[in-house]
Amino acid sequence: MSSSIADIRNEYSQKTFGEKEAAANAIDQFGVWWQEAINSEIYEVNAMTLATASAEGVPSARIVLLKDYDKNGFVFYSNYESFKGRQLLENPRACLVFFWKELERQVRITGLVEKVTPAESDDYFNSRPEGSRIGAWASPQSQVIPGREMLEEKVKSLSAEFNTRPIPRPPHWGGFRVKPAIVEFWQGRASRLHDRLQYSLTENGEWKIERLAP
Repeated sequence: MSSSIADIRNEYSQKTFGEKEAAANAIDQFGVWWQEAINSEIYEVNAMTLATASAEGVPSARIVLLKDYDKNGFVFYSNYESFKGRQLLENPRACLVFFWKELERQVRITGLVEKVTPAESDDYFNSRPEGSRIGAWASPQSQVIPGREMLEEKVKSLSAEFNTRPIPRPPHWGGFRVKPAIVEFWQGRASRLHDRLQYSLTENGEWKIERLAP
């Protein structure tokens, strides 16, 4: 079994990525790759790994969905009382990783984390389907529960409660923004000699671009 796993490999040959074609700004470069990923109709193109750590440095990772990005950072939403929410509040540092296998690309984003404004959280929450809004109230995310029946009963009760009035955003639910300090763009190449360009944000707000060995 172990030898068959070790034999799994693919040669990457679709594209290259060099300094001459790299944008001067990491966010602009992400925008180029993001649009190409959108055009490629990748399933759940906004899925990204979110890595966090406790105050003691114990790591944890999971998949979340990107909901917005701009020059200020990359935004996702969560229950602030969830496991990842608690880790981010006690240790506001995170790493995001996008893997677009169809384009043989990865993007790794490392930086500090902050909450988005309540207005931003309200706007996104109100754009969600009704079931998702009720779910945000019903689920004590990451906590041990006796069974799924508890969730279903809670959803039923909340659906009746909110039947005649708008569903407000729960106070324990909202957005986080990862403010990038380092962004690495990885393009798969043949023989594992991949292209890796790393953008590091300097004190004067400009991006320094360096090539990393594969």
